[in-house]
Amino acid sequence: MSDTPHYDAIIIGTGAGGGTLAHRLAPSGKRVLLLERGDYLPRERDNWESTAVFVKGKYRAPEFWFDKHGRAFPPEVNYYVGGNTKFYGAALFRLRPEDFGELRHHDGLSPAWPIRYEDLEPYYTQAEHLYLVHGRHGEDPWEGPASAQYAYPPVEHEPRIQQLSDDLEKRGLHPFHLPIGVDLTQDADGRATPHSVCIRCNRVDGFPCLVRAKSDAQVICVEPALEHPNVEMITNAHVVRLETDVTGRSVSAVVTRLADGEEVRFSADIVAVACGAVNSAALLLASANDQHPRGLANSSDVVGRFYMRHNNLALMAVSREPNDTQFQKTLALHDWYLGADDWDYPLGGIQMLGKSDAQQIHGEAPRWAGAVTPDMPFEVMAHHAVDFWLCGEDLPLPDNRVTLDGDGRIHLALDETNNTAGLERLRHKLQHMLGHLGMHEHHLLDHSIYLHKGMPIGATAHQAGTVRFGTDPASSALDVHCKAHDLDNLYVVDTSFFPSIGAVNPSLTAIANALRVGDHLLERIG
Repeated sequence: MSDTPHYDAIIIGTGAGGGTLAHRLAPSGKRVLLLERGDYLPRERDNWESTAVFVKGKYRAPEFWFDKHGRAFPPEVNYYVGGNTKFYGAALFRLRPEDFGELRHHDGLSPAWPIRYEDLEPYYTQAEHLYLVHGRHGEDPWEGPASAQYAYPPVEHEPRIQQLSDDLEKRGLHPFHLPIGVDLTQDADGRATPHSVCIRCNRVDGFPCLVRAKSDAQVICVEPALEHPNVEMITNAHVVRLETDVTGRSVSAVVTRLADGEEVRFSADIVAVACGAVNSAALLLASANDQHPRGLANSSDVVGRFYMRHNNLALMAVSREPNDTQFQKTLALHDWYLGADDWDYPLGGIQMLGKSDAQQIHGEAPRWAGAVTPDMPFEVMAHHAVDFWLCGEDLPLPDNRVTLDGDGRIHLALDETNNTAGLERLRHKLQHMLGHLGMHEHHLLDHSIYLHKGMPIGATAHQAGTVRFGTDPASSALDVHCKAHDLDNLYVVDTSFFPSIGAVNPSLTAIANALRVGDHLLERIG
């Protein structure tokens, strides 16, 4: 095992948390090393092929985790520069102010955060501007206050989605333009201009972007950071454990397996872990030693616990009229986010998914066989499809957790029925409106291809919560700056720090928090 130079900061992972933190630290002149487990995603035609991406899962990590019964499953994770942002839908919502306080749900309490919405708000604005978020503050009556408008106007609805928005408004609801991170310039009719990077195609959601128009962490943060001579990155660098000094109070070595199998040790004044909620917890657990027998940052025994991933439904409705929309991910609805007139608990939010195509629908063919009639074969269904994503909050339970077995393999225990009543009510709200929205009332089909083939435990795209932050070292692993209570130089800057997850995509909160932690680190390291 060879020795390597010392750095001011090492960041493990290059996704929404790690990539953004690198971008924040890069102009400081401090020596920063990025360690990325994967390589650059290959740019190839399969990037935009539904069969390759969704049906065959070509780009998912070729590994298996195990559920609480010991059954193997393939997780929805991607190891590339930019992390899972290479494949996310770039829906960049803020949590609501209420999400930062204690919220009562049907099945229990969503705990309060140790910081308030107001503490994160300036960083939400910075994150929206950095990631080129298109939207319009003020359309959603239930959003929190914003110190500045989005820097880019909303992505305009195409005709069928505009009609959907109008129909929802006629029912007294408040649809709004979904905030989305894309490098798009529109003309007066909402079309991509000749010089726009984004071409308003139907490949934004779940696909890597061939034209580099989606605001992923590689394009927005990692590559600009690497333009600074003080920032380095090593790809195919799998961090296998962290070692501490003799006091146990400081990470002294980041032990990394390189592409050729060699193990090397890196050291830094600051070590920031950003591997994703499951892998970050796994790394800390795998780093147990005499001073930290339960794993690093784990004197509270919370590391790996309180795993969350949202209660999600991907649903496809069938429009009476053809749906020629290409860029469908432009609308969201939060009228029932915190409750409804017939339900005292939060239901969650509705947003549009990327447009289904015939390949995706054929991938669902065995499950949808009974829904197909001679008048509506799969190709016709694809032309009439309108796709929705329903997102409800699951609650942080201590037994929803990541553990390692004796061979170092990841086990993920999950109660898949946790707090699902609100999501079912949200589905019924949508189902009962279909006839008023120009859609067939009895065609609302589970689109499990977006949810890892109907395996809820495999749908790990919104993973969070395994290294929670808080003010009490007895019940949290990290302090309010996301530094481990137990160590002086260890930080965690991905969605692991979430004490609750709300009911919106977690990416923008991870980005904003990385900027916040970045400012703290810049002050700390001078």
